[in-house]
Amino acid sequence: MSSVTGLLGDEELERSSVVANCLMNRERRLPGYNRELGLDLAGHLRARTAEEARVRWLDLCCGTAGALFEAAHTLPPQVEIVGVDLVDFFAGPQDPPRLRLITASVASWEPDGVFDLITSVHGLHYVGDKLGVIAQAARRLTDDGLFVANFDTRGVRVEDGAPAGARLTRDLRAAGLTYEPRTRRISCHGRREITLPYSYLGSDDQAGPNYTGQPAVDSHYARRPSS
Repeated sequence: MSSVTGLLGDEELERSSVVANCLMNRERRLPGYNRELGLDLAGHLRARTAEEARVRWLDLCCGTAGALFEAAHTLPPQVEIVGVDLVDFFAGPQDPPRLRLITASVASWEPDGVFDLITSVHGLHYVGDKLGVIAQAARRLTDDGLFVANFDTRGVRVEDGAPAGARLTRDLRAAGLTYEPRTRRISCHGRREITLPYSYLGSDDQAGPNYTGQPAVDSHYARRPSS
């Protein structure tokens, strides 16, 4: 068990004003997505349409979905886009073409199938079980799909409240994930069954600002011995 007291469960965390933060990803447009993720998303998806009859993009913690509305009107018709956010503040027309918006917790929502691209722009900062969401994203990729997200390892804490640090980075890489400390991006190429040696204990919504300058959520884990 963690020696840190007052950790929140998922239901309490999702009622937190920190999780409902409107300053991070709520209004971000497609160029902002490209910059934050280091990827030309539209170009990446268009390239896949040359070889596939249907291409699926899932965006976790999509905010108002401004970037998704923009993409839905510019990408080829075989691209299907799904956006998920805890708060129903989507800013666009009802029933946009090829775009499905879902109000749900990304920690408990179950996708219907696999995706060629899964993204999350600064959304993991506000998730309780960050490692669980990362593992689920890796499982929901196509065999040659891509998952990429902003992720700060300092937001993952172990039993005594200290950052999981370099050991977590090693564990992520050993599981087949790519983590770039300088850009704070995590990625996965191709579907993987990720098993990380961490058991989720709860979260702290009073952790204060992270590297973005905005208040974030620390996620606490017990690290299991490696087999």
